[in-house]
Amino acid sequence: MLKHNRCVNMQKKNEQRLWAKQALLPDGWANDVLVVVEGGNIASVTPHSPVESSAQGQMVSTLLPAPVNLHSHAFQRAMAGLTERRGPDPRDSFWTWRQLMYRFLDHLTPEDVRAITALVQMEMLEAGFGASVEFHYLHHRPGGHPYDDIAEMAHTVCAAAAETGIGLTLLPVLYRYGGCNMRALGPGQIRFGNDRDSFARLVSGAAASVATLAADCTTGIAPHSLRAVQPDDLAFCQDLAGNGVIHMHLAEQTEEVDEVQAAYGARPTEWLLANAPVSDRWCLIHCTQMTPAETVALARTNAVAGLCPITEASLGDGIFDGARFMGRGGRFGVGSDSNIRISLIEELRGLEYSQRLRDQSRAVLARPGQSTGHVLWQGAAIGGAQAAGRASGEIRPGLLADLVGIDHSSPDLDVRWGDLTLDTLIFSGDRGAISDVWSAGRHVVRGGAHVRRAEIIAGYRAAMRRLRDVI
Repeated sequence: MLKHNRCVNMQKKNEQRLWAKQALLPDGWANDVLVVVEGGNIASVTPHSPVESSAQGQMVSTLLPAPVNLHSHAFQRAMAGLTERRGPDPRDSFWTWRQLMYRFLDHLTPEDVRAITALVQMEMLEAGFGASVEFHYLHHRPGGHPYDDIAEMAHTVCAAAAETGIGLTLLPVLYRYGGCNMRALGPGQIRFGNDRDSFARLVSGAAASVATLAADCTTGIAPHSLRAVQPDDLAFCQDLAGNGVIHMHLAEQTEEVDEVQAAYGARPTEWLLANAPVSDRWCLIHCTQMTPAETVALARTNAVAGLCPITEASLGDGIFDGARFMGRGGRFGVGSDSNIRISLIEELRGLEYSQRLRDQSRAVLARPGQSTGHVLWQGAAIGGAQAAGRASGEIRPGLLADLVGIDHSSPDLDVRWGDLTLDTLIFSGDRGAISDVWSAGRHVVRGGAHVRRAEIIAGYRAAMRRLRDVI
């Protein structure tokens, strides 16, 4: 399925040679770096390598590890711009937005979802992400009846990944109830719902579909939230996950905190840490409504905080306590969630700026010897790889070749090197500086554009024309 993703610019079969004026390596910046990629992995990294040693290879100004987009609901990309009018409720909120989302998804077909997902994955790659974690909960037909193949919608996500060449971690989502009191799923949620038996079949079908993709693609499990599953479902999900990653929405909204506290006698983060073996296999999404004590306790688990600053701002979720969390060694990554704007640079910028607005300070996440941009990019790359269960996140031998090439032709980047490159890129730049992206060695973005951009956009336009009158 991925014949179009075969490596190019090879010195010999399955080898690529990349030369960068500078590269961000695990122990810091290095100059004149030759990176040899064999198959999908980094075979060697050689600093101070003369440029002539990379003859017939790819040359870039700056080479960075490509972070993973650790949280996506791909279908929501088609809602961009459709929810910015206030309804009859005097206070528009996440909950009113959610009703519009439910109305929208009730019209989506598998063909629509494939076209939308392909566009989302293309935009992720062009934004500098090397892989995607799809938090996949749209499973059934409108009305909640399963497709003949219960994993039909999972197949559409995998088909999009085959088209775009993105690295994929697919997370089938268990969504059983409409709230902690086990109320039935509402009209929009009914497409998400499964009991344990049907969910196990769905997980098996999704895994079989992912197995047809490149070897770097994998699966995990996602109990949706403490509202959508019961406590004993968490152990069930851990068993299904095997050695895979486990993701869950946690403490996103004040109403969610209140509901969980009323049902279980504890706030969501407090309850989860006391009742589940949260570890480095876990990724908790949003965490925008946590106390200082909960923030410190979560950092100690080595779980990843999955942050989506653009979506969290769009939905009025709140501000994650990044300064406290990272100050205690907490691990983080970023995702595009609702996908109304897919920009790695803006997610990182938004994370730091939210801390500045809350604390009335500057360079909040910087560390001694590392600028804000360095901390943000490196942290997102390492944390995102952990959250995806993906052997990437750094430029070093043995890891997947998830790489980003930065073009210094803009007047702002022209004379910026080292940490100044990342600071300028994140706080003054845009995705136009991203020239090349490799996902497990697949050179899928060249000259700033995805190699199949035209046909992917054509497919998306066709789907949008059919959906134009939905909301």
